[in-house]
Amino acid sequence: MDPIIPHIESLIFASDEPITLKEIRDCLETVLEATFKDEELMEGISALQERYAQEGYGFELTEIAGGYQFLTKPAYHNTVGTFLRQTTRKRLSRAALETLSIIAYRQPITKSTMEKIRGVSCDYSVQKLLEKELVEITGRDEGPGRPLLYGTSSKFMDYFGLKSLEDLPKPKEFKEADFEIGEKAPIEEDVTEGDNREEEE
Repeated sequence: MDPIIPHIESLIFASDEPITLKEIRDCLETVLEATFKDEELMEGISALQERYAQEGYGFELTEIAGGYQFLTKPAYHNTVGTFLRQTTRKRLSRAALETLSIIAYRQPITKSTMEKIRGVSCDYSVQKLLEKELVEITGRDEGPGRPLLYGTSSKFMDYFGLKSLEDLPKPKEFKEADFEIGEKAPIEEDVTEGDNREEEE
């Protein structure tokens, strides 16, 4: 085995975002005090891709967003999605879920637009969603004051087991029962003080 392969593997594994070829080269040249050509690094990456493409591995090495990242194989998206819903979604209040839904369908969107749709302040919910890394700031609107724009993150995709935003249910796919008032949401948690403030505003 090429001795640089484990180094490349460890860098990709340790990075929480896609790591570029340049970042890999810069790090290896600093650590190993040697010069590496892109072709050498690509050979190592290709070897890793072939290894993790085999059966017996639940994830694969994928080229994405200009870099490389380990991602769960499609066959296990449902398993990971279920786990994330069980460990994360149950800690989201109804207010946070409503805000997240608005962001998912209307992104990029400003906080003021969210509040017009919900009819209440979204400050607390947006802050919680940012903390859980389900949404992220995507830029600034060109309107007065140039308010921040929000969109869903890559963690949101894993969280709901989606391959892309195109997999989100279309409004016409929701059943009438989904809009009934008074039915307790199965994933709702106890309302916190922050959510009370939100609903009262």
